[in-house]
Amino acid sequence: MEAEGSPSGRLAGGLGAELDRVEAALDAGETNLRRLGFWRVVALIKRDDDLIDRYAEQVGRIDAKAFRARVRYRVPAWVGVGLSLAGLTLGTAAVLIAVLAARPTLASSPHTGVSGLGLLIAAGAWAAGIHSFAHFVVGRIVGIRFTEFFFVIPPPPLPGLKTDYATYLRADPVGRAWMHASGAVATKLAPFVALAFAPAADAPGWAVALLLVTGFGQIATDLVFSTKASDWKKFRRELAVAKARRRASGEGA
Repeated sequence: MEAEGSPSGRLAGGLGAELDRVEAALDAGETNLRRLGFWRVVALIKRDDDLIDRYAEQVGRIDAKAFRARVRYRVPAWVGVGLSLAGLTLGTAAVLIAVLAARPTLASSPHTGVSGLGLLIAAGAWAAGIHSFAHFVVGRIVGIRFTEFFFVIPPPPLPGLKTDYATYLRADPVGRAWMHASGAVATKLAPFVALAFAPAADAPGWAVALLLVTGFGQIATDLVFSTKASDWKKFRRELAVAKARRRASGEGA
């Protein structure tokens, strides 16, 4: 139970009214939840199990309404999972072709160009397919459900998997953090997994070099951008929530 003298305890009586205000503004056509102060309220709710139990459904409803008002290109989550699996299958097929192309036949010599191209295609297909799939698998393990797969346009089209925010709130914050991190980690591994097949595919030097540039380039991009926005920012945010909850309960004392 939230202590009466704590910041969240003093505000708890007003959180419902704040959510009602945000939802009314949303129904009136305002979809910028940050401008409405919604995420400030959610940050308070995240820190207390009683508040989560009380407001998770309304928070999830508001989040879903705003998402569907803003995002036009969306399909059910299972379609996105299917597309992710198709990408992973394509990558596996590309690796198989790359390895087979490296083997000489009676009629021809090895096709190293095909081998190199196959590994590059595999890296791209795996990176595209594994990101949302990793979020989905880890999310389901920690109790988070997903509602839609979507693309944000204008270009480049950015795919994403929409959480059911009520289940997101109810999940352990460390679990939420690793759900966010899982997609980023899996995507960064894809070029290096493809690179592991380079000896079997007798891949040419240019293909190996491109895979290395892609892999380390993605890591550099994460270090520069994703820690300030996207998955790693959310990872750090949820770990901070977990730390604050431990401190409030006396575990971190």
